[in-house]
Amino acid sequence: MRLEKCWFCSSTVYPGHGIQFVRNDAKVFRFCRSKCHKNFKMKRNPRKVKWTKAYRCLHGKDMTQDSTFEFERKRNRPERYDRNVTEQTLKAIPLITKIRHERQKKHITNRQKQGKTKERERDAKELEQDIQMLPKKDVMLSTQKTKVVVKVSQQQTEENLMEET
Repeated sequence: MRLEKCWFCSSTVYPGHGIQFVRNDAKVFRFCRSKCHKNFKMKRNPRKVKWTKAYRCLHGKDMTQDSTFEFERKRNRPERYDRNVTEQTLKAIPLITKIRHERQKKHITNRQKQGKTKERERDAKELEQDIQMLPKKDVMLSTQKTKVVVKVSQQQTEENLMEET
């Protein structure tokens, strides 16, 4: 079963699904759905349409360079069947997908860090500007942090340990 990639959005096209367009120069374009086909006919650039994989990769929304993508790459050279290699490959697939998911999570958290820092700066600026709107007690408590020091003698802790056992 051969899984093709949509020319416009880069999603997988399963056998018996999608639309195939063949140009006069015998170049074949495969589309996963009519939405992609219509956008192609309207001569839209996939790198400028926000929902496509090309746009997301170009603007840093998705991971583009990762060693786990090397395994998914299409190879046109046929390989001789070897039982051991096939077994090792099947064992490695779950490990590779786990690594890819972890790296994607890390990529997303790194992307969101910038927004969170900007949001904190914006909140701090707003608080600075409108601090007079807060009641006086709340302002005093938030600006001054008092520390309470509690002294514990060694004898008290030893007595507590003896009582517990």
